[in-house]
Amino acid sequence: MRGNLPITDEHMHIDPRNKGLVAVKEFQQAGGTHIFLVMKPSWTLGIKVTKPEDQKAVFDETVEISRQINETGVTSFPVLGVHPAEITHLLEYMDLPTAMKTMKGGLEIAAEYVEKGLAVGLKSGRPHYPVTPEIWEASNEIMEYAFTLAKYLNCAVQLHTESVGETELEDITARAKKTGIKLHKVVKHYAPPLVNVCERLGIFPGVLAGKGAIEEALTQGTRFMMETDYIDDPQRPGTVLGPKTIPKRTLKLAEEYGEEPFWKIHKENPELVYDVDIDL
Repeated sequence: MRGNLPITDEHMHIDPRNKGLVAVKEFQQAGGTHIFLVMKPSWTLGIKVTKPEDQKAVFDETVEISRQINETGVTSFPVLGVHPAEITHLLEYMDLPTAMKTMKGGLEIAAEYVEKGLAVGLKSGRPHYPVTPEIWEASNEIMEYAFTLAKYLNCAVQLHTESVGETELEDITARAKKTGIKLHKVVKHYAPPLVNVCERLGIFPGVLAGKGAIEEALTQGTRFMMETDYIDDPQRPGTVLGPKTIPKRTLKLAEEYGEEPFWKIHKENPELVYDVDIDL
């Protein structure tokens, strides 16, 4: 079976300071073919952002890693933006209006990379931890700005947010609708297997491929993508899932469910959402 089925991880981080291309090789040897390569947050790369242009170092590194991945035979697609937790770091040394302007400016620069064909989508969202009402409101405004930029680019937005249920997904969808972005371009990264809810709302889940999650998602259909959120950080070795997870899980599940659902999950869905070609 391996070799003729595309297997896509819709959210991975690769860091040349850590495992880097070794992780890509592990993904490939397990049967993986395509990666959506998400930039790492600026502070994890030792970059202190004081102005929007400082994000370019993050974006350029991600684009370069993507180029190196593509030389291995795995195809990667960069996703660039501003991690929503950036706001907390910025507020250590600037006021809230300046932090908002800095983050929006970073998203504008990421949008330029998408426009040039160097990336396929934007990354945004809102903090996954408790914040003040002012910071929450500011974060939602930044997320909505990402939707607006993506609407004009006709590209996808990957969202890092708090843990979600139906109520949170409805709130995110309502905010997206205000901007006019095509709802299937709004991707809830690190999503639970709420496939039916997302389908009803119109947004797309990137389901974290933890134990039992994909089986649960499949009971609701095939309108989802699979991701590990592999973070490539030796200081946090057990965090999220390893690079072999999705190929191994897919090939095992394909024995039970057949290949057909996985052509949808790994090829048709990412092609629709990101406007890319998933070819072998």
